[in-house]
Amino acid sequence: MIVGGGFAGHRCARTLSRLARGAADIVLLNPHDYFLYLPLLPQVASGALDPRRVAVSLTGTLPGVRLVLGEADGVDLDGRRVTYTDPEGGRSTLAYDRLVLTVGSVNKLLPVPGLTEHAHGFRGIPEALYLRDHLTRQTELAGASDDPAERAARTTFVVVGAGYTGTEVAAQGVRLTDALARGNAGLNGTYAGAATDAGEPVRPRWLLLDIAERVLPELDRRLSRTADRVLRARGVDVRTGTSVREARRDGVLLDDGEFVPSRTLVWCVGVRPDPLVESVGTPTERGRLCVDEYLTVPGHPEVFACGDAAAVPDLTRPGEVTPMTAQHAQRQGAVAARNVAASCGRGEARAYEHHDLGFMVDLGGFQAAADPLHVPLSGPLASLVTRGYHLAAMPGNRTRTAADWLLDAVLPRQGVQFGLVRSGSVPLDSAAPELARVPAPGGG
Repeated sequence: MIVGGGFAGHRCARTLSRLARGAADIVLLNPHDYFLYLPLLPQVASGALDPRRVAVSLTGTLPGVRLVLGEADGVDLDGRRVTYTDPEGGRSTLAYDRLVLTVGSVNKLLPVPGLTEHAHGFRGIPEALYLRDHLTRQTELAGASDDPAERAARTTFVVVGAGYTGTEVAAQGVRLTDALARGNAGLNGTYAGAATDAGEPVRPRWLLLDIAERVLPELDRRLSRTADRVLRARGVDVRTGTSVREARRDGVLLDDGEFVPSRTLVWCVGVRPDPLVESVGTPTERGRLCVDEYLTVPGHPEVFACGDAAAVPDLTRPGEVTPMTAQHAQRQGAVAARNVAASCGRGEARAYEHHDLGFMVDLGGFQAAADPLHVPLSGPLASLVTRGYHLAAMPGNRTRTAADWLLDAVLPRQGVQFGLVRSGSVPLDSAAPELARVPAPGGG
């Protein structure tokens, strides 16, 4: 049984299915029926990609694997059973001979007053759809307002966290809101009755905050400088060494005492392991399950863990554990599958060891920062390499994704909101950001 269908879980199930050749019953327990290609989620929020492009069918790409829809909420190691809640609220259990835990991660929270009430994370499709609607709605409401202060607040967007996600959300988001503002008569100065200052256009304002000294602090400084330069050229107000002291309905109070009127706060500070990890009852390191180099949980040779849920020893950096990245998760999933097969008498177990192949950050348009095989690149070449890497890494939807990129390059984006995901459906403190919260029957 594999719990979790993310980068590690999907790769594990796919590899194990190929190795087993029908000789094993492989079960994948996951809350939804798709694998989310998380690196492209900012492009969904900015309208560059249809959300279906980043949602790859599990049943369509995992032949021979039985999908069980449900949210795992308990593991009984002695009884070798996993309890879960299905999409309709029913509780069930599944037995296993071998267990692979790949439950991933959720939003990392900090004790900031008002954060969970007024901010939104960015870990799932519901959050991306909500943010796209929200950016469009705020721009339209600003264009309809006669109050300059309200217009300014509604067109001010604050992103906290300048890592991968935050940097890409700001880089992609500013392109969307600039396009929306240019097409809005109340903001572009073309409407004679608009309460703009002397008919001057109103340009949306984006702030990217981080307590680190630079954007993308976990990457090479050359990539950081490239991303910083692109962001600032697009008008993003990049503030390093700065964070949020308090989140309010009408704005954000920064730790330097400045109050920024805004209706948008996107929280991209980081991630933490899924809460299921705590219920397993085995030792953890920084919230991640301790495993050996073979991805086995000590004392339980039938239990494996990898991806964001596991503290996997990094054999390339003795004494450290592998970072929580998709690159490591995918490769750990493949190794876990081979070691599960080896534990059943097919093949030999192998230790996990991987030297990173470089990192890539898509900044939208023809801009990116990348260092494939540690060769620093920027501009259109980096963008081409980055998108080529994503297409190669995706287990499906490649042609449709490439088509969306081509159309986005030659056609204007469609600035409409559907209202399918409301604010209350994607709370920041959710342990399942991939699922929109649905009100109970009769709950209004």
